[in-house]
Amino acid sequence: MDKRIHYKSLENLKESGDPVVIFKIVRETEAIANACRDMGILVVAFCDHEKRNTNENFCGLEVIHTTALPQRFPKARIIISSQYVSDSIDQLSELGYNEFYSPLKLLENYDVNKHQHLISQSYMRTQILSFKKSHEAYFDENKTYMRSLDVMITTRCSLKCESCSNLMQYYVNPENSDHKKILDEIDIITNHVDDISEFRVIGGEPMMNKAWADITYGIVKNNPERKVFIYTNGTIPAKEDQLELFRGKNVNFVITDYGKLSKNIDKLTEKLTKHNIAFVSTPVENWVDCSNIKHHKRSVSQLQEVYKTCSAKYLYTLLDGKLYSCPFIANADKLNAIPDNPGNYVDLYSDTEKVKLKIKKLVKGVKFLPACDFCDGRPYNSSNTKGYDGRGMITPAIQTPQVLPYKVYK
Repeated sequence: MDKRIHYKSLENLKESGDPVVIFKIVRETEAIANACRDMGILVVAFCDHEKRNTNENFCGLEVIHTTALPQRFPKARIIISSQYVSDSIDQLSELGYNEFYSPLKLLENYDVNKHQHLISQSYMRTQILSFKKSHEAYFDENKTYMRSLDVMITTRCSLKCESCSNLMQYYVNPENSDHKKILDEIDIITNHVDDISEFRVIGGEPMMNKAWADITYGIVKNNPERKVFIYTNGTIPAKEDQLELFRGKNVNFVITDYGKLSKNIDKLTEKLTKHNIAFVSTPVENWVDCSNIKHHKRSVSQLQEVYKTCSAKYLYTLLDGKLYSCPFIANADKLNAIPDNPGNYVDLYSDTEKVKLKIKKLVKGVKFLPACDFCDGRPYNSSNTKGYDGRGMITPAIQTPQVLPYKVYK
């Protein structure tokens, strides 16, 4: 464990010294900033590795791009608001910083109702709970914790984006996953980990699978504490009887607004509001170019760099009875766009006695995966050329009229 991050000692943040900076703009960052003000901790700025987050102030303070932080504040006390603690420390340590703080104590008695937030109060509670679990797991090396599990229920999509990071543009015969098998596989995973903060029902477009509502209901039916987020593009309006299933359940919708392409977004949001189902709708933003499938033939050190800087390596994905570390590998494997290699996944039905150990290794003991050699990379900072072979930020959601070709491995 990296001992440089402080957990219980926050008193010296109230004292004069190097400036206090909060690293990473995420939804719960607002609560961390509020908690600092409540406790008399003076924050001078925020910092983020995504350029788009630096275009305007946040909570009344400037947001500095990570690469520019050493010029502005050569020394700083940094509060880590990212759930990915180790990655954050690695990035900032390379810039010369060595004093890091976890906000666990800041959020210990945080009263959501005392403040207004950019997201709903209930959504902020959910985010804070997930955040706490991530940081607590960082300090407990024995726990196998997954911030989220992407439950991929279909490879069908109502859009055909040529640069889809989940590789939908390569599917000739997209298909839906089996309802019962998915729920059985979720049980296998949850029986072998300590906690999963949220389940993310995804595709493709998840509502292309007519059983999407039954699958979602099956996840929360006997586990009311589970939080489910359905990721949709606003092209398909949910049916009234489907939404009725979620009454009183912790089911939320995350809608990406693709403008004219999201032709049923208004109908969908009206129904969600009617049934009192939480949702957030955000306009599509520029994407990181990371959908190319190519064998790079990298060295071990190069593969480690690709994995180290990858922003998607914790997007654990369930697809066809296998658990993957990210959706790129999951779909590349299903497409046979990479050679089959058991080192890329955990087969939930094979060697069941070792499934728990294999999941723990995937979550806590990986430095790179064989499939990383077929990915351009998906870095936190897309302007970084180290460990990344893509084009950086690109225009999102450009539609392709035909399925894109790729090399098939047998």
